[in-house]
Amino acid sequence: MSVLRPLSLPPKNELELVNQAQHIAGMTLGELATLAGMNTPQNLKRDKGWTGILLERWLGASAGSKPEQDFAELGIELKTIPIDAEGHPLETTFVCVAPLTGNTGVVWETSHVRHKLHRVLWVPVEGERSIPPGERRVGTPLLWSPSEEEDDQLRRDWEELMDMIVLGQVERITARHGEVMQIRPKAANSKALTEAIGENGQPIMTLPRGFYLKKNFTSAILARHFML
Repeated sequence: MSVLRPLSLPPKNELELVNQAQHIAGMTLGELATLAGMNTPQNLKRDKGWTGILLERWLGASAGSKPEQDFAELGIELKTIPIDAEGHPLETTFVCVAPLTGNTGVVWETSHVRHKLHRVLWVPVEGERSIPPGERRVGTPLLWSPSEEEDDQLRRDWEELMDMIVLGQVERITARHGEVMQIRPKAANSKALTEAIGENGQPIMTLPRGFYLKKNFTSAILARHFML
């Protein structure tokens, strides 16, 4: 029996990726961190991205912070999703940074959001705060592509939100806009400003924004696959 260890190279195909994700299902994050030679934080307040980094290490993800899919050669994005005891997502899922300038002529079919969500490996992880990070277990992976209906839902929200950005209404966008996808600020602090377009077409400085999938959307994906 081969010893379980992180992939040292990006997976060659979908099968190798899914097999590795299935092999680590049921293990705790602490066990995986020890086998990978990584430290396990006591809590995730200062290490919010630690779970994702750990699983990227195990699955051989190559993109890092580049604006491409985590498994660029396979066209697959990796998304860890913290869940509660019933298997429901505990938070929204970050997709990518929202472009606030240079959006003339952009369409859904060639958008970065659609590119990122074309094919996703969802890896559920226990996420309740009462469970120490090292004791949280990894769930069964799910390789997903949007159905025609899901693609249509995402497109409608993307078009509504991008229209507001292009029309200089970025400051009016709230987390309530969009049925399954939202835009909200994504910045380390309030001083990290970026250029956008104001209501009169003038350049303004504002907080960077990100696209996030709402919990109702990811919950439906998990419920359908795992028959929750």
